[in-house]
Amino acid sequence: MNIPGSTILITGGGSGIGRALAEAMHARGAKVVVTGRREGPLKDVASANPGMVWATLDMTDAAAIAAFAAQIVKDHPTLNAVINNAGVMVAEDLSGDAWDYETAEATIATNLLGPIRLTGALIGHLKQQAAATVMTVSSGLAFIPLTATPTYSATKAAIHSWSQSLRTQLKDTSIEVLELAPPAVATDLMPGHAENPNSMPLDAYIAEVIGLIERGDTPRGEILVERVKPLRWAERDGYEAVYERLNGAH
Repeated sequence: MNIPGSTILITGGGSGIGRALAEAMHARGAKVVVTGRREGPLKDVASANPGMVWATLDMTDAAAIAAFAAQIVKDHPTLNAVINNAGVMVAEDLSGDAWDYETAEATIATNLLGPIRLTGALIGHLKQQAAATVMTVSSGLAFIPLTATPTYSATKAAIHSWSQSLRTQLKDTSIEVLELAPPAVATDLMPGHAENPNSMPLDAYIAEVIGLIERGDTPRGEILVERVKPLRWAERDGYEAVYERLNGAH
């Protein structure tokens, strides 16, 4: 992925990792469009970064995604990269006799169906670019679940698998498929994350990620900071020990 000169769409760009990526890429010469559900945060990030563009989008709304994609291509014909960053992470209690499916359905719609729908809506345009990028944002929890967030972990495992298949199917096109797999990062994705001393500082995370992208250090198309590697390679290096550290002995 060549950041300078690219036109990059970032979902969930009003806060957290999405905003930090948007600002870092904007500072390096990319034209950045941030999108998300809430107008206020999007306006704030665009105002703080002159030249950045914003537009609202609900990633759970299939019709809205299709209409948004058609409009964004008209408004920004040089668009050559999409970063599917928008996501929700909610704790769920599956131990009761009655479950609340609303949380699971919203998580799947946002974290899995949203990226699939948006990528599908933009794929024809991206194929026409000389060089293009589709980036999905999974998680270290794609490789080993945090049992307190079962649907979130499952959607991240699914988007990892989907990204692998997409990468292989597009290997003979101009589209590079990258997967960004964060560790716990100090954002407001979930209550307590920002204050948790075990969360990686956001600025340090973004600096390491941008460095990996700029060096092309993305083996298998994966962008892995050092802090996430124990989760990424848990299956190889000792799954049970990592599982117990995350979730307690079982």
